[in-house]
Amino acid sequence: MPETTPSQTVGPYLSIGLPWPDGPDVVPADEPGAIRIHGRILDGAGDPVPDAMIETWQADADGRFDHPDDPRGAVASGFRGFGRCPTDPDGNYEIRTIKPGAVPGPAGSTQAPHIDVSVLARGLLHRVVTRIYFEDSDNSADPVLASVPETRRGTLIAARTGDGYRFDIRLQGEGETVFFDV
Repeated sequence: MPETTPSQTVGPYLSIGLPWPDGPDVVPADEPGAIRIHGRILDGAGDPVPDAMIETWQADADGRFDHPDDPRGAVASGFRGFGRCPTDPDGNYEIRTIKPGAVPGPAGSTQAPHIDVSVLARGLLHRVVTRIYFEDSDNSADPVLASVPETRRGTLIAARTGDGYRFDIRLQGEGETVFFDV
C-alpha cells in the first residue's frame, strides 16, 4: 500500500500570469459615472491576505450583461463587466467600474444593483463567491439578499466613502463575509 503524502497549500501563485495591466479597470478613469470599489481581504484572525485575487462580474448601468446568455441580448456597447485585481502586501484591492443597474431575478423579480465577486487565495482549494450590494441603493426587494439571515446581510453591503465604496472581505471567523454555493 502506498504511503500518504501531506497536504499542501495551494499557491501563492495567483500573481503569476493571472493579472493583466488593466484588469482592475473595468472602465477607463475618464468614464462618466466611474466609481472606485476598494477594500481588504482578511483571514480568520483579521490579518491581511497579501496574495489573494479578486474577480468581479457585473451588469452595466442599465442592468445588462456583455454576454450572449443575457436574456435581453448581449450589451452592444462593449462594456466588459469583468475585473481582476491581486491584493497588495497589506491585503488591499481596488476596482474601477460603474455602478450596475438592477437586473432581472427569478420568477419575474428584480435583483438590486450588485457586483458578483470571486475570491481566490492561499489555502482555498476552490474560489469563494459573494456579492457587493450598495448601501445607497434600495436593496429591500432583492431575493438573494433576502435569503441571507438579517444579522449577516451587512457583510454584503459596501459602505459609501468619499472616493467610492469600501467592501472588506473576511474569509472566515467573526464577521465572516457571506459566501454562496454556486
